[in-house]
Amino acid sequence: IVQAFYPGALGGEAIARLLLGRFNPAGRLPVTFYHNTDPLPEFTDYSMANRTYRYIHYAPLYPFGFGLGYSSFAFKNAQARVDEQAGTVLLTVEASNTGKMEGDVPVQVYACHHSTAVATPVRFLCGLGRAHLAPGECKTVQLSVSLASLTTVLENGTRVLEKGTYQFSLGTSQPDEASRILGAPSC
Repeated sequence: IVQAFYPGALGGEAIARLLLGRFNPAGRLPVTFYHNTDPLPEFTDYSMANRTYRYIHYAPLYPFGFGLGYSSFAFKNAQARVDEQAGTVLLTVEASNTGKMEGDVPVQVYACHHSTAVATPVRFLCGLGRAHLAPGECKTVQLSVSLASLTTVLENGTRVLEKGTYQFSLGTSQPDEASRILGAPSC
C-alpha cells in the first residue's frame, strides 16, 4: 500500500519510480488509521481517551509513524545519557542496513512515563533522526531530546517534568504491537 496523500506535480513520476523499486522509500505515516470508528469517543467528547496514537489502548489498522521500504534495518546498543546543563537527553543507537538496497533509515524516538499523579500518554514521539546506509553498512545515529519535550501539562496549564523513570524506544516506527506485526524493527 502506498499512501501518497498530496504528491504534487511530479507525484505520478515519483510514485512510478517507487513502484518500480528505483529507490527505497523512507516516509512514515503522520496519522493513525483505525480499523473503524467504533472505539473512538463521540465528536463532542473533548477528552483524549482513545484518540491518536498517544492515547489508544488497542491496535490500530496502521499506526502513526509506520512505514516500510524495500530494504530492512536493525538496531542495537541503544544508550541514553542526561545532560542536565544542556537540558537534553542524548541518545545513540547503532543502525544497520540488513537489506539489499541502499536507503535512508528514519529513527524515531518515543518516550513513555507512567505517572500516578497525572494522566500521561501511552507513548509520545519526542525525537527524530535519519541516516543513509548502504547494504551491510552500520552507523551510530545520535539524537538529542529536549527535557522540555518530556514535560506534562497539568490541568492549570503549567508544565512539569514528572519525577521517575522515562522509557525510550528507538526504531523505524513506534514500539507497539501493530508495528511489530506489520514488520517494523525497534530497539
